[in-house]
Amino acid sequence: MKEIYSSKQWHFFLLILLFCLPMNFSAQQNKQNHLASKPLFRDPVYDGAADPTIIWNKEEKKWYLFYTNRRANVDSLDGVKWVHGTRIGVAESSDGGATWKYRDTCDIQYRLTDYTHWAPEVIRFKNLYHMFLTYVPGVFSDWNHPRWIVHLTSNDLLKWKFESKLKLASERCIDACVFQMPDGNWRMYYNNEVDHKSIYYADSPDLYKWTDSGKKVIGDQSGEGPNVFNWKGKNWMVVDNWKGLGVYSSDDLVNWKRQKNNILQIPGKGTDDQVIGGHADVVVNADKAYIIYFTHPGRIPENKGKTNYETKRSSIQMAELEYSDGQIVCDRDKPLYLNLRAPKAK
Repeated sequence: MKEIYSSKQWHFFLLILLFCLPMNFSAQQNKQNHLASKPLFRDPVYDGAADPTIIWNKEEKKWYLFYTNRRANVDSLDGVKWVHGTRIGVAESSDGGATWKYRDTCDIQYRLTDYTHWAPEVIRFKNLYHMFLTYVPGVFSDWNHPRWIVHLTSNDLLKWKFESKLKLASERCIDACVFQMPDGNWRMYYNNEVDHKSIYYADSPDLYKWTDSGKKVIGDQSGEGPNVFNWKGKNWMVVDNWKGLGVYSSDDLVNWKRQKNNILQIPGKGTDDQVIGGHADVVVNADKAYIIYFTHPGRIPENKGKTNYETKRSSIQMAELEYSDGQIVCDRDKPLYLNLRAPKAK
């Protein structure tokens, strides 16, 4: 005997189906993605990974993570020598950025007798990789020494050829961020430490010849590690203010307006994430934006004033950014499911 359903029953079944479809789609998406590690990565050599940036290795079809390495687990170093004297570390991911394993250090063909490599910015353009690296000509126990930005190129992301030392606003410039302008030219934002750690910029038509503007674009608060990206039809910059990350937006990439609230200022709850977030990279992938940052997990109120392994060690973390009422927000405690796609070649 056939069952006859009334129109009300059909409407009820249809509503149930429509309600379940988004959940099934979300569940299917999560099956394709991978739950990101928390923390995302710790350096197995010195345990001092910081200042992260990631890029797709087209040849190996893997994601690469580059980072400043600090000698957090070395005790016999005076002052701040522990943040000097190391090469740039490299980790790799074969699962879309969810998990990472240590690969090597960069073989950078520009080294004085004593040297320090910090804050790599790595991009790919026309089948060549470019790195803009903060170079410190020595290993020092304090901060009062020169540091400059150098340009390097590579075919494989591991061996790097020196191209030039950039002439910028001072001999104390760090933390390059390189962004391609709408007209195809390039702009580098960087931290000029001499001018109260303000953000300046330089321009280039080809990544090789740079003209410094001599202009300060952000100086309302001291900061470092500028990172610029385009998302949701707007240009954004995040800056490490040592109390989370300040967020700015701009229509012309010169005049920047700060949003009211910092992100990553309120400590999270996850492993190694219960402190402020610092110096970050942002990757926009498949219309979503992800922030990769570092933390000093031991710098909690109970350890204030202490300098030891626990307060020096650092971890890399990752979270998704969200756009809400014209502002960028970040819930660092939200589980992160990842499967970063290979970017389109430029």
